[in-house]
Amino acid sequence: MRVLVLGGDGYLGWPMSMYLALKGDDVGVLDNGIKRRWEKEIGGGPLIPIPPLPDRARMFGRRTGRRLSVYEGDLLNAVFVRRALEDFSPDAVVHFAEQPSAPYSMIDLEHASATQHNNVVGTLNLLFALRDICPSTHLVKLGTMGEYGTPNIDIEEGFLEVEHKGRKDRLPFPKQPGSFYHLSKVHDSHNIQFACRTWGLRSTDLNQGVVYGIQTEETLIDPNLGTSFHYDAVFGTVLNRFCVQAMIGEALTVYGTGGQHRGFINIRDTLKCVELALRHPPTQGEYRVFNQFTEVFGVADLAIRVQEAARELGVAVRIRSMENPRVESEKHYYNPVHRRLEELGLKPTLLSDELLGSMLRFLGDHRDSVKRERLDPDVNWRGSIPAPATT
Repeated sequence: MRVLVLGGDGYLGWPMSMYLALKGDDVGVLDNGIKRRWEKEIGGGPLIPIPPLPDRARMFGRRTGRRLSVYEGDLLNAVFVRRALEDFSPDAVVHFAEQPSAPYSMIDLEHASATQHNNVVGTLNLLFALRDICPSTHLVKLGTMGEYGTPNIDIEEGFLEVEHKGRKDRLPFPKQPGSFYHLSKVHDSHNIQFACRTWGLRSTDLNQGVVYGIQTEETLIDPNLGTSFHYDAVFGTVLNRFCVQAMIGEALTVYGTGGQHRGFINIRDTLKCVELALRHPPTQGEYRVFNQFTEVFGVADLAIRVQEAARELGVAVRIRSMENPRVESEKHYYNPVHRRLEELGLKPTLLSDELLGSMLRFLGDHRDSVKRERLDPDVNWRGSIPAPATT
């Protein structure tokens, strides 16, 4: 299979590209490097520096004998997108190439607008190019469980059977996104579904939970093939941040009460899930949704798990509650469905004490590289709300 991975320089895209190449697929890797610039803008960066994408691809080829075709360019450039598809002629496109941070999208108007423009328009350019050049290509798009929010009913996989005034229909599950980033993903889902319905494209929308983890089998091949691991309050995810805080002796910072519940998935399972979607494509004209996570945790419960795992390694850490910078429910019902990937054969990697210990030991070896000042949040969802006018 010929697979073009968009956003192939990123935390998920890079190991995904190596994973598929080592499975025998012909893999193209497309990226414009903008995520690295966003990271520098907020004073962050990956815990372990990573070489430029062309250098990484060459290193991978030398170590494995498998070639990665590199396309350096921007999805916002419609001409470039069309040329890349024409040149590579993919059977499938895996789309990770979006601004991935809710906090980044909530900094101010400029960052909210940039997030939505980058994500929505880039995906539109891709959809039009697929329509015109390779309409049978399977689009596997990374969405997010955050599209749903935290409704007071079970979250189905993309669609809901609705009965209203004596009539029934199968409709997209209501969306209650919690940031301008999550809103951009909702817009993507609507645009992709429309393209499938109107143009006969085919797509799998993977609504993924919070990803954690550092290493995959592929990143272990060579130290220079590691992925872009982030721990800061803008681009890092909560479990990764907790593990870093633990290994540098910082208190684990829980936003509010920590009662927020979310779906979580190990980075290795992300690769398996995308592969399962690729090997079992939808029919032409079909738009389908898989909820891509393996376990549900409360944030405070996760902090306790990390605290106990650190204690086993002789590291004592505190848990500190802080004012929640986000606008979100801290006590809510949360029961999302995630059957379809397991029905296709996913055997989940569950969060064990052994796995946590392995993560902590690895991070402990790199504690001197941590930028402590980037751990606490400095983006507030409420922004600068002016006081009400007086008369």
